Amino acid sequence: MQSLGRHVLAEVYGCRFDVLNDIRQVEAIMVNAALEAGAEVREVVFHKFSPQGVSGVVVISESHLAIHTWPELGYAAVDVFTCGDSVNPWDACKYLQEKFGADYVDASEVKRGLITKQEERLAVNI
Repeated sequence: MQSLGRHVLAEVYGCRFDVLNDIRQVEAIMVNAALEAGAEVREVVFHKFSPQGVSGVVVISESHLAIHTWPELGYAAVDVFTCGDSVNPWDACKYLQEKFGADYVDASEVKRGLITKQEERLAVNI
């Protein structure tokens, strides 16, 4: 069975407060994580919350990377969704772990758009 994409959901713990609370650093790290994985960056949008926290998304040709941080807890919730075979979402996750100074990452991969031969035939007939 073929899938259209790979979606890594990462729980990133023990991160540095000063990094997770700095919109410029979070944005740069997320963009560089996409590039590290071999993706082509298209759009970047980030927002700084008060009193702390950053959310953002890096839109890539192959899908997206998204993050929401809780600096006060040293925690970040990260999604890395890639389509095709040229981009490895795990490379992005490893980069993020290193740059956020994380103690621990709990991550899992979900295959997206599982396509069977029957579904391929139905899609052609529509």
